[in-house]
Amino acid sequence: MTTTVLLDAGVVSRCRRRVHLEHDPAMRDAPRGAPDPTAELRKADATAHRRAVADQLAARFGDRWHEIPTGPELRAAEREAATVEALRAGRDFIWAPQLPRDQATSRRGAIDLLVRTAGGYVPVLVVRHKTIDPGSGARTSVLTDLAEVGGSPDPKHKVRPQPRDQLRLAHTRRLLQAGGFADERHALAGVVGLEGDIVVWHDLEAPTWPGGRTALAEYDSRFADRVAVATAAATGAHPLAEPSRIVECRSCPWWQVCEAALLDARDVSLVVRGEDAGMLRAAGVTTVDELALVDPGDRDLPPLVGMPLDDAVGLARAWLADLTVVRRTVSVGVPRADVEVDVDMESFGDAGAYLWGALLSGADVGEPHGYRAFVSWEPLPTDDEARSFAEFWQWLSGIRRAAAERGLTFRAYCYNELAENRWLLASVKRFGQYPGMPSRREVLNFIESDQWFDLFGSVREYFLCSHGKGLKTIAPVAGFKWRDPEAGGENSMRWYRDAVGLDGGVPELPQRKRLLEYNEDDVRATFALRAWMTSPAVMEIPYVGDI
Repeated sequence: MTTTVLLDAGVVSRCRRRVHLEHDPAMRDAPRGAPDPTAELRKADATAHRRAVADQLAARFGDRWHEIPTGPELRAAEREAATVEALRAGRDFIWAPQLPRDQATSRRGAIDLLVRTAGGYVPVLVVRHKTIDPGSGARTSVLTDLAEVGGSPDPKHKVRPQPRDQLRLAHTRRLLQAGGFADERHALAGVVGLEGDIVVWHDLEAPTWPGGRTALAEYDSRFADRVAVATAAATGAHPLAEPSRIVECRSCPWWQVCEAALLDARDVSLVVRGEDAGMLRAAGVTTVDELALVDPGDRDLPPLVGMPLDDAVGLARAWLADLTVVRRTVSVGVPRADVEVDVDMESFGDAGAYLWGALLSGADVGEPHGYRAFVSWEPLPTDDEARSFAEFWQWLSGIRRAAAERGLTFRAYCYNELAENRWLLASVKRFGQYPGMPSRREVLNFIESDQWFDLFGSVREYFLCSHGKGLKTIAPVAGFKWRDPEAGGENSMRWYRDAVGLDGGVPELPQRKRLLEYNEDDVRATFALRAWMTSPAVMEIPYVGDI
């Protein structure tokens, strides 16, 4: 049956509600959020990675390499026609093909590369993430031997699970089959990852998915569901996907549309998201109001995945009382030290960490108290990042030594250590030979010691936060206020582009000052939060058992 929608591979990994909104004519002019600068950066990096791989392969295969023209001036139909021409001509390697759409099954799509075999064509995806891990069991080939479809067993690597990659490849295989261009002898498909020189081969008909399912079977099931969702939206039928808050909502351009609907319904996912919200709805608890009335000891309700049921009930009660934070424990505490340093790092996507900010307080160790920034204003990626990090590490190590020599305790604090730990270790790995750079073991010893403390863990332990646990949400409860009304991670990415002239313009010095103040406020917010958590004022926050 011919439908009124045409879907690309992305829909099978996308929220069902988003698929509905994208195909609902009534939503055509609905307001949407601005593009996420972090996501835009990842896209730009992925494009550059694909281009580098293509250039390498073009040099390797010469006249056997064929590229389909791309660009905003070309219509999809023109690119489809050029792709069909290349397929019918039997080109060995077709880069950037736009496959002929299949109206009968509602499919359209493109892929990075098609490789010709004796039986037809197989798809190859080029991605900017890891596709292998140390181990064994993967089937790989060297990139420059791309024509050797299927590769051979690799004794050094195992496949790193990336379900989205396989689903995209499955979509392309179905399009190839519809056009009569697929190699029907097998269902092999390749992925070139961040490693850049290895092709990982997947058998899309192998039972490698949970329950013994194949990637193609999983894809077919998901795609059929998304076609039904999109068709219902496009034809004005009853919606097959209602809004529910999930992790992806944070970066979805449709969030403000869904949020308004959820608030109007007082939906339970406003306080417990994802799978937990679905489990509660199935048990008859659909609103925040209903959740607030639940007895946490009710044996008829399922155990939640993301949090204990009593925390979920407490969050619902806090939300209804319009309380950003409530105490989940009677007492609150954060370990303190004689000498304290608050640390915050600023990075630009995956390109690097350009700024390490530190706030020194406590007993005298011979260094002036206050904020200090270790920064590189050379556009990332740059080796100057090694200098700024090494200076930060040497300064921090000096404070630790000075405290020890004076018989004083020391502790450094951050808020959500995942980001800082990532770049502490990545800096050592990337710039290990730079003068003043610590060893990996030295950094690990610090991270694993009680001298490095993640304040986010304390917030999670002692508080229920009805509007999230981000520092920008929690620190104002402690009385802290950022100087910049637009302070935030996404905006800082835009400020950085201007500060270093990343888009080819003249570096804007006021944006550098703005970033330094933003970073300083972040470390001062961490200081204010832990000071508040160890003061009598924290007991003014209502205890969850009393609301």
